Amino acid sequence: MAWKTGLLLPLLLLLLGPAPARSFGQLPLVLNTWPFRNATVAAWKTLAAGGSALDAVETGCATCEQQQCDGSVGFGGSPDESGETTLDAMIMDGTTMNVGAVGDLRRIKNAIGVARKVLEHTTHTLLAGEAATKFAESMGFINEDLSTNVSQALHSDWRARNCQPNYWKNVIPDSSKYCGPYKPPTVLKRDGITYEDTAQSYGHDTIGMVVIHKTGNIAAGTSTNGIKFKIPGRIGDSPIPGSGAYADDMVGAAAATGDGDILMRFVPSYQAVEYMRRGENPTTACEKVISRIQKYFPKFFGAVICANMTGSYVSKHFKINHGRSSLVRFQMGKIHGLLINTTY
Repeated sequence: MAWKTGLLLPLLLLLLGPAPARSFGQLPLVLNTWPFRNATVAAWKTLAAGGSALDAVETGCATCEQQQCDGSVGFGGSPDESGETTLDAMIMDGTTMNVGAVGDLRRIKNAIGVARKVLEHTTHTLLAGEAATKFAESMGFINEDLSTNVSQALHSDWRARNCQPNYWKNVIPDSSKYCGPYKPPTVLKRDGITYEDTAQSYGHDTIGMVVIHKTGNIAAGTSTNGIKFKIPGRIGDSPIPGSGAYADDMVGAAAATGDGDILMRFVPSYQAVEYMRRGENPTTACEKVISRIQKYFPKFFGAVICANMTGSYVSKHFKINHGRSSLVRFQMGKIHGLLINTTY
C-alpha cells in the first residue's frame, strides 16, 4: 500500500447515535484511511440498519471496490507488469479472532466479499491466485475481466517508458533502463542496488477500515488492487492479518497504509493493538509502531490509524510535509458538528 508523496493521510470518521449501556460515549465508530466518504457512509448506514461490525466493514470496503476509489481499490486500476489488475482484501472479526483474506485475486470484482466467504465457509485464513478465483466462483461470484481502458492505458504508457520504475533489482538486463524479462546475473556486483521507495512515485490509497459496534464488537478490513506495475504474483500487506489491519474486542483495532512490502515486515496493526493491550493510549501505540519502522526506513511514507475499545482514536503519519486531516461527525443520520480541517 504505497503512499502519496507530500500528502497526509486524511481520515474520515463517523460517530453514530446515542450509545447503549456498554458504550463509552464514542460508540458506534467507523474509522477509515483516506477521505472515501461514500465508503464510510455506507458502513454507517449498515450499522444504523442493524448490521454487524463485520457487515459494516464489508459494505464499506465493497463500496470503494465498486466506485474504484482513487483508482487504487477495485477493478480497473494498478495493473501489474503484464497489464492485469489483481486484488487483495481481508476482513477480521475481533470477537472470534477469525479472519478471511484473498491475495492476488483475479477476475473477481468483489474482493472483500470473497474474503468474507473465506472467513465464513472455510477454516483457512488466506487463499491466493487462481485457486482463490475458483473458490470465489464456487461461492457464486462472477468471473469477469478487471481491466479497463484506464488500466490498459497506464500499462501501455509504462511500457513506452521502458518499464520505469519497476520492482526488480540485481538482474539483467538493467532494470533501471530496460523492460524484462529479467534474469539474475551469474555474479552480482558487490555494491548491488540500494533500496529506493519507488512506490511513492505513484499515488496509492488502499482502504483500511475499523468498525466498533455499539455493543463493543470490533471488526477491521482492507481492500486494494496493489501497487502499479508490481511483479505478477506479488501480495502486499493488505490481506495479511496484523499487517494491513487487526481487531480484538478486548482491546481495539488498527489499520496501516504505505508500502506493503515494508509494512508486512513489521506487522504494525498487530503491534499497535498489542501496545494498547499493555495500557498504551492509541496515540502512543501508533507512535511506537511508526518509530520502529522509521528506524530502518527513515524515508518511508505511510500511516497507522488506531482505535481502542472505548472509541478513542488517532492517525499517525510516518513522514509529513504538509496537508490536511478531515473529521466529520454524524449523529442519528444527520451531520452533528462541523467539518474540521487541521493543517499540520
